[in-house]
Formats: sequence, C-alpha cells, structure tokens
Amino acid sequence: MVEDIKKSAEQKMHRSLEALKTDLAKIRTGRAHTGLLDHVMVEYYGSMVAVSQVANINLGDARTLNVQPYEKNMISKVEKAIRDCDLGLNPATNGDLVRVPMPMLTEERRRDLTKIVRTEGEGAKVAIRNVRRDANDALKKLIKDKAISEDDERRAQEEVQKMTDKAVAEVDKILQQKEIDLMAV
Repeated sequence: MVEDIKKSAEQKMHRSLEALKTDLAKIRTGRAHTGLLDHVMVEYYGSMVAVSQVANINLGDARTLNVQPYEKNMISKVEKAIRDCDLGLNPATNGDLVRVPMPMLTEERRRDLTKIVRTEGEGAKVAIRNVRRDANDALKKLIKDKAISEDDERRAQEEVQKMTDKAVAEVDKILQQKEIDLMAV
C-alpha cells in the first residue's frame, strides 16, 4: 500500500517534469531546433495533424528550419500554419521546400520569454507539490483505516518529501538552463 502510493507519486512527479520540458521546448531561443514546430497543427484531408506528420523537418543551418511536405499540395497549407502559429515566424516557400528563418530576439523579448519560463516552472512546482499533498493525504487515510502504523506513515511522508525536494531541484535546474539559453546572444 505505502509502496504503491510512493511509486504513484514518483511517476506523477516525473510526468510533471516531462510536461515542463515539453512546454519549455516550445519557447524558442535564438537558435533553430526541429522541436519548435511540434505543436503547429495543419489541416490534412479534413483533420488537424502536427506539421511533423505531413512534412520532413530538419535544420538548414543554426538559424533556419527546412520543412519539406511529403505531398506538393500541402506546401501552402504548411506555410500558412507556421505563419499563423504564435511563434512569430515568417516562412518562405522555395519550390517544394518551406524555409523558416529564426528572427533575432531583442533584449526585451528575451526578458519576456524568461518571465514566461519562470511562470511555467512555478506551475510545474505547484503540480509537484499537489502530488506530494495527495500522497500525504493517502498515507493519512491508511493510518485512519489502521492499515499502517504512525511510524510507517512518518517514514513514508519523509520519503515523499525527499522525492518532492528532488523534483523541485530538477525543475530549478531545467529553468536555469533554459534561462541561460534564452539570454545567450
């Protein structure tokens, strides 16, 4: 019972960290990377799919993404989807290739993105703390039902707290790295 609660809490904390990494990957730095277009959706025969499912995305150079749709009729749709997404990109079609140059980030924009990164990190920390609270509530319920002793509950709570501290430290590390990436010119 106690092991199940701890294992569940650990898995949920890990998922929170993965979600944070995914969210931060969408916040662009000055460099191009293929994950930038992961959440851009394009209409493909009546349904919305990710650009990566209808096109090959690779790096042209450090500041340019090349997007090559698998079908010729998708070129204009892919270009429009990239232009309309919230990343502030301006793609250009070159034959059967869509080039997406990364504009330089201004100092002000970098600071704004840093604030967004910190907000995302705070959200991840709140999610991790909520997992801790749920695990502790489950442990208290086991005591109430007389399924475990108070000593076992206290030990389990200490272990859950250690997992929480480790996950929060990992969030801080991820945020620090992303801020360094954002502020690098």
